[in-house]
Amino acid sequence: MAELPVRPVSLLHSHRVEADELDGINAELLEPALEQFAANSGRRAIALPLFFGPSGALVDYLPPRLDRLRRQFPACEFILADCLESPVDDSGEVLVAELAHRIRATIRERGFSNPAVILTDHGSPLPAVTAVRNRLGQALAHRSDFASTDVSVASMERRDGEEYAFNEPLLETALRENARADHHEAVVALQFLFPGRHAGPGGDIATICESVRSEFPNLQVAVTDPIGESEAVLALLLRRLDAVR
Repeated sequence: MAELPVRPVSLLHSHRVEADELDGINAELLEPALEQFAANSGRRAIALPLFFGPSGALVDYLPPRLDRLRRQFPACEFILADCLESPVDDSGEVLVAELAHRIRATIRERGFSNPAVILTDHGSPLPAVTAVRNRLGQALAHRSDFASTDVSVASMERRDGEEYAFNEPLLETALRENARADHHEAVVALQFLFPGRHAGPGGDIATICESVRSEFPNLQVAVTDPIGESEAVLALLLRRLDAVR
């Protein structure tokens, strides 16, 4: 892989971050980075998604923009690789093994005996994205090392409307239900790649957990680390890259 230049870019938003918060390096967005590459006589560009599943950004937002670039630069090939998880291979097992590792480490660190485990993602308006979380949660529950553990799934948030009810339960609701069922320990397993305003210190997940703990002081809640920098995620990225090289 050493011969392939790799540019870390974002689909949207990160260009608003000041460079002094990024070690003096300006954040790049994907579309202008691809356009610059093609304008400089680039011949083949692979967009390698660092996404768990087929979010709207990948299925709705990006394809028409890649089509525009193909029309503008017919000499350059633009390829969109697959996201991390797929139901047709063992990528889910790879991710679940990493999640299980983080959960076990958190249980040891906190000295929990038999906590409930709640696998939590952001929540999505697309059923296909929520299906990824549900598959991972089901596989996690079926692992032998969690045979006696109450494993469930939840969304951090959801859009209003019955059409988005597939995101239920919300994390807040799931934690309350565990507390009411006299579960005094809960591990929130983050299906997030990196910390930030949702999964970082003082972020939305932490705020939700603290809000529920204020109602149920006997409930102990621990949150796992995001998995974006794990060897498992890197291995899956390399696999998706190999598939389109």
